[in-house]
Amino acid sequence: MWQVYKKELLELVRDRKTLFFMIALPLLIFPVIFAIMGAVVASAAIEEEQKVLRYAIINGEQASRFEESLFYHRDFQRQEMPLLQDEDIFTAIRSGTLDLVIKVNAQHQDDLTAGQQSQWQLYFNDSSQLNQVKQKVNKVFNQYLQNLRQDKFGELGINEEQFKLLMKPVLLKTVDTADERENLGEQIGGLLPYLLIVLCLTGAMYPAIDLGAGEKERGTLETLLLTPISRYALVLGKFFTIMTTGIVTALITVFSLVMWSYLIGELADVDVVARVLASVGLTDLLLMLLMLIPVSAIFAAILLSISIYARSFKEAQNYMGPMSMLGFFPVMVAMLPGIKLNWSWSLVPISNVALAIKEILKGTIDHWMLVSILASSSVFALAAILFCVYIFNKESVLFR
Repeated sequence: MWQVYKKELLELVRDRKTLFFMIALPLLIFPVIFAIMGAVVASAAIEEEQKVLRYAIINGEQASRFEESLFYHRDFQRQEMPLLQDEDIFTAIRSGTLDLVIKVNAQHQDDLTAGQQSQWQLYFNDSSQLNQVKQKVNKVFNQYLQNLRQDKFGELGINEEQFKLLMKPVLLKTVDTADERENLGEQIGGLLPYLLIVLCLTGAMYPAIDLGAGEKERGTLETLLLTPISRYALVLGKFFTIMTTGIVTALITVFSLVMWSYLIGELADVDVVARVLASVGLTDLLLMLLMLIPVSAIFAAILLSISIYARSFKEAQNYMGPMSMLGFFPVMVAMLPGIKLNWSWSLVPISNVALAIKEILKGTIDHWMLVSILASSSVFALAAILFCVYIFNKESVLFR
């Protein structure tokens, strides 16, 4: 078995494509991609923040103070155009002529005099996630509401101090009982398991295709079967090779991201990464590595089974696409709000590891639960390995 493992690992290391996917891609290309994505998002957010919004206001004379504040605000530029019906408003916004339209109630002053609530309408396109139209309008609108309240309370003979007391009679001060590590772990605890587990899957895909379907295409599988090595040993040798590449790829990628984030943080004087690294000890890092072993074993066994079943390299690649859902979906479920690690979730493969890594980062892990996670994951990994051996022992599959 170990002879097969060494032989397969040596062949993979000699393969330039494998070295590219295992080392160059995670060490250099992934951080560059993430940096570009971050720069693009940051640039878009800054552009949206600095954007001057073109607006039109209907019945502005009913709220002259609000109309004046909006007119002199640096984030807004007024446009004069006839907007007689709602369809005209929709057309102006969809065509890009206007960014927003504020329609003041035509009886706004009468409603205020009668002590009734007045309803306004704000028209804008809210499809963009970076859209700040409502936030910018609220800055002016909330100040206008504050002035209206003061006027109304002034009519009742209530001074400014009494007004502040009535608006906020009780001040609730929050005291966070979570330490810095728990807060940081909650913030990045969903991202790190996603990277580790998905990278274990993607890092094992190419070697799995090459060690199964690749050998079928090259015609070297028959030669390997003629050697005095049991098929069980052959499967385990290939299995451990694939599992190793998956873990190594994940670790190299995370090391690369941490290194580049730390360097960028030092240059930008942002110490978030340094604080995270300082709060996570060596024992916690070893526990996270231990959690990856059964997950990588599950992926390696299933990927090898698919590769052995496939007739060609291309067919194996076609099967790997749907297989990716096995890595993505359980991790995505673990990232949903309200999902926490408990004894029930500790039995769900892959999701349990994602939740455990998050709790390890937060420093709130129940170590007895790790035993349940390792045991359940090992059972699934063993079942996947046995299935892979069963596939490898069927002549109809090997030579289909």
